[in-house]
Amino acid sequence: MKTRILIHETEPEGFKVMLGFEKYLATTDIKPLHKELIKLRASQINGCAYCLDKHSKDARKLGETEQRLYTLSTWRETPFFSEEEKAILALTEEVTLITGHVSDKTYNDAITILGDKYTAQVIMLIIAINAWNRIGITTAMMPE
Repeated sequence: MKTRILIHETEPEGFKVMLGFEKYLATTDIKPLHKELIKLRASQINGCAYCLDKHSKDARKLGETEQRLYTLSTWRETPFFSEEEKAILALTEEVTLITGHVSDKTYNDAITILGDKYTAQVIMLIIAINAWNRIGITTAMMPE
C-alpha cells in the first residue's frame, strides 16, 4: 500500500495539536512500560502496522520481554500480566472498542486498582493512541 498524504505536511496546525497532546502525556504519572502496553494493545485492535512496529520496539527498549509482547493479545489467558496491567489492558480494550461502552466493572476495577488520577491519565493516553492509529491507518503509514 502506498503512503497517502503526510498529515504533518498537509495539516501542520492539526499535527501540532497532536504533538501538544503527546507533550501533556509525557508529564503524566503513567509508567513508561504501561504507556507502551496501552499503545500496543490499542494498535493491535485497530490494526495499525506503523504503531505496532514503533511501540513494540519502544517496549523492548524498556525491557519488555518477547513472551509478553507475543501474548499481549491474549493477556487474559496468561499469568504474565500484573493486576494493574490487567486493569489497564481491559480499559484500553473497552475504550478502543467504545461501541460496546466501558462496563461498570472495568471502570470500577480501574479506579480501585489504579486510583482516580492514574485512571484519568490512562484514559487520555488511550484516546491519544487511538487518534494516532486512525491517522496512521487512514494515511497508510508503513513501518520502516
